[in-house]
Amino acid sequence: MKLYTYFRSSAAYRVRIALNLKGLPYEAVPVHLLRDGGEQRKDAYRALNPSALVPALEDDGAILTQSLSIIEYLDEMHPFIALLPRDALGRARVRALAQMIACDIHPLTNLRVLRHLVHQLGVTEEVKTDWYVHWVREGLAAIEAHLAASPDTGRYCHGDGPTMADCCLVPQVFNARRFNIDLAPYPLIARIDAACAGLPAFAQAHPSQQPDTE
Repeated sequence: MKLYTYFRSSAAYRVRIALNLKGLPYEAVPVHLLRDGGEQRKDAYRALNPSALVPALEDDGAILTQSLSIIEYLDEMHPFIALLPRDALGRARVRALAQMIACDIHPLTNLRVLRHLVHQLGVTEEVKTDWYVHWVREGLAAIEAHLAASPDTGRYCHGDGPTMADCCLVPQVFNARRFNIDLAPYPLIARIDAACAGLPAFAQAHPSQQPDTE
């Protein structure tokens, strides 16, 4: 398998965690999102992924895109160390937590949106940062509330084993820290993030451990 990745992409980070949790070997193919106008915009990469986004996963000749879709594919093809619960309600809860990050927070705060705010709309760096911090705080508060309200929250987002929800949560917390967002209002999120940090699969997926780290 080949994973087209960027060390600081939270979407690629999710997939790296999932691959590591399942013990699946893969070749990391860095796609620099800033160099030369963004390598993801080059024709060679667009031929793989017309959306010009990372990650993309190449597996036995097939190209898969979108991080949650890739993680679910990996879970179906390699069901050992499941990242989704066996029961329907559990799967729905884990998917909801994952989508609160991938669909509610990430689209408003990813690199191309932040760059558009600055380069096309002319906002200042201060306003851009305020935008980012606002939406991340809103999203983390919602996730914290959902975690606190459910008896299914355990050592991790769902029970006592990491799931797709944790694969999404940890990269989001990493990004929050990059922008100096105080995690004190989100004690469950901070606790789960710390539990994940103790697992080699998460540590090895960290941006600082990637071949293209800067």
